[in-house]
Amino acid sequence: MDKGATGSTAPETHAQVSQPTGAQLQHPWEVTPAEAIAIQRRLAPLAAQAPTVALADITTVAGVDASYTDIGRAAVVVFTFPELVEIDRATAVRSCVFPYMPGLLSFREVPVALDALAKLTHPPDLLICDGQGYAHPRRFGLACHLGLLANIPAIGCAKSRLTGKYTEPGPNKGDSSPLMDRGEQIGVVLRSKPRTNPLFISRGYRTDLATAVAVVLACLRGYRLPETTRAADKLAGER
Repeated sequence: MDKGATGSTAPETHAQVSQPTGAQLQHPWEVTPAEAIAIQRRLAPLAAQAPTVALADITTVAGVDASYTDIGRAAVVVFTFPELVEIDRATAVRSCVFPYMPGLLSFREVPVALDALAKLTHPPDLLICDGQGYAHPRRFGLACHLGLLANIPAIGCAKSRLTGKYTEPGPNKGDSSPLMDRGEQIGVVLRSKPRTNPLFISRGYRTDLATAVAVVLACLRGYRLPETTRAADKLAGER
């Protein structure tokens, strides 16, 4: 697993960390698939080089999800951590300008998710995204993209594999196996509930893999999905 921050000095909070600005982050959303891939490759190093947040510094978490009809609807639900008491929620809608394509989901979901995040009264310390983070062909999934642009630590908690190989984890809650790609561990395959399919956990922005797994485990309340994702999914689907 990836290592988190070390040393005696506590990591900075997301509000204190200097972030790339201006031309480094700005990009259009109405792009071709080839242009989207080029954007991912350009931004991936910026997400990977950011300092990681410590688990002890995470006091609030938020689930982020989106649903689609003719428009995109994003929902963000913020909870205290690890108690999981809801303290804030927000939704946003926006026309979709990018088609559904595996590996390019962030170009559909990030714009409307950013709109929802901007409406929060209590921005969270960490985002749990219903999608991939580092476990992505170009190491820049939804959690990396959203976390970087929002400047909020983020992790990917996906329901299915996008890339990589793994052996099936054990049958019990908490059993896991590494998700590997080209000799690199890119995520963890986590059994979140007995007799259910595993989740695919990966770091996104300013998080390490061990913290990502620990947060997801702490947010489970007897279901396959963490409570953050369940709440955001329900809110995103409401009309």
